[in-house]
Amino acid sequence: MSVRIAPSVLAADIAYLADEVARAEAGGCDAFHLDIMDGHFVPNLSFGPAMAKTLRRLTNLPLDVHLMVDNPRDMIGPFIDAGSDYLTIHVEVAADTDALIADIAGRGVVPGLSLKPDTSVEALEPYLADVGLVLVMSVYPGFGGQAFIEDSYDRIRALAELARAVNPSLILSVDGGVTMDNAPKLVDAGANFLVAGTALFRDHRAEENVRTMRSRLDGR
Repeated sequence: MSVRIAPSVLAADIAYLADEVARAEAGGCDAFHLDIMDGHFVPNLSFGPAMAKTLRRLTNLPLDVHLMVDNPRDMIGPFIDAGSDYLTIHVEVAADTDALIADIAGRGVVPGLSLKPDTSVEALEPYLADVGLVLVMSVYPGFGGQAFIEDSYDRIRALAELARAVNPSLILSVDGGVTMDNAPKLVDAGANFLVAGTALFRDHRAEENVRTMRSRLDGR
């Protein structure tokens, strides 16, 4: 599976969102990532379905929506209606995880499952055969610009090994502190979908930055 690059809109200059999206597309990105925070599961607030609708109007690329919320059941419908292509919930909050995964898949959207850095990767093992995407948080969710947590490489390797037996086509995504320097190492560990915010949208140079990351990956 080729490596996909997804700029995280949380780091974009929202006042110039259309330009930011166009520049990232011109650089050859593969999707756009949207972090949804509710002020409960994580301390910050971010976007609602209206932002997903806006982003959907600006791009035909897949929308990768990450629900960092306490009540994912209430948000699945609105975000799918807004145009999500991938919709990820957290294993820590979903008591009825199987039902939520089935609900997302039944609506024609790729279901994803994520976990915080201090949640054991084994928590995802029962669901790996039923999801299309797993998102490894390599920072603590809720804040942009954090430093990468180094043991994330081992967590990615462990999940890649678990997935190999039950779901070889699994998208293994990583989000948090992804940079030009560590992107090749993340791919070597098993990631095939890189979410990056600051590294790509920095200085309104998303086109150049996406191209640079792609070049680093191709040359690893």
